Amino acid sequence: MTTITALNKLVIIGVGLIGGSFALALRKAGLVKHIVGVGRSQANMQRAVELGVIDEIATDIASALNGADLVFLAMPVGQTASTLEKIAPHLHANTLVTDAGSTKQDVITAARHHLSMQNRHHFVPGHPIAGAEHSGVQAAQADLYSNKHVILTPLPETGTAAVERVRQLWQACHAQVSLMPPDEHDRVLAATSHLPHLLAFTLMNHLNHSTDDPESLLRFAGSGFRDFTRIASSSPEMWRDICLANREALLEQIEAYQTELNNLRGLLKQNNGEALEQDFSKARKIRENWIKNKN
Repeated sequence: MTTITALNKLVIIGVGLIGGSFALALRKAGLVKHIVGVGRSQANMQRAVELGVIDEIATDIASALNGADLVFLAMPVGQTASTLEKIAPHLHANTLVTDAGSTKQDVITAARHHLSMQNRHHFVPGHPIAGAEHSGVQAAQADLYSNKHVILTPLPETGTAAVERVRQLWQACHAQVSLMPPDEHDRVLAATSHLPHLLAFTLMNHLNHSTDDPESLLRFAGSGFRDFTRIASSSPEMWRDICLANREALLEQIEAYQTELNNLRGLLKQNNGEALEQDFSKARKIRENWIKNKN
């Protein structure tokens, strides 16, 4: 078994659920000696120290990145370009940089614009497919990534040693790591993550607009409704940025989903119970096969 060298200094930019959980997982694995946090909210950063997620609150970017082995970008994807621009002058030649953005082509475009070739050699774009409906450092947990998928989408200029180092760190968090081209990543996630979140937000808004008394209506909502709309409790800022960053792929998914809804509406208008049951049976079989293969 390959021995993984511990990080002397890890810098987390965006100490919330994702960044905080990465810090806790590596701390639990004994693979980090000192963790520095960078964030917008002083109250959130102080809470991160109190919870043992980070050891130090950065006073400025230059001192935070001084001697850093790894910088983990865990802020909303809409802030990626400005963050890369800020950190670029202070990155050491061998400092690894990786991110947790739910979109990848925009992240790579920003990296090519703001990072030098030397720094891009050590830049490993990534996306942990894990999360919860609650955000903030108080929601961070050491086992968030256990048995979850992490997708890495390295640039052609990313060094193999950098990819392997980041892969090992994610594996130490008990994640399942895969490599994927960035355009394929964005197409897949538009269908399996971005569209479902958009639908959950939209359903809540639809019910609110459909009645003068949404609270009375929601009083009778059951567990199925709760499960379906759970992700509507996710961060609006984060999902605004994700939707805009992956706009083209998401628009394609919305059009395709709208076609399915139109077909369903047609079956209802025709009072076609047999066709409805066939569609529902097909959907159930697809889901059951997915769950069986997943387990």
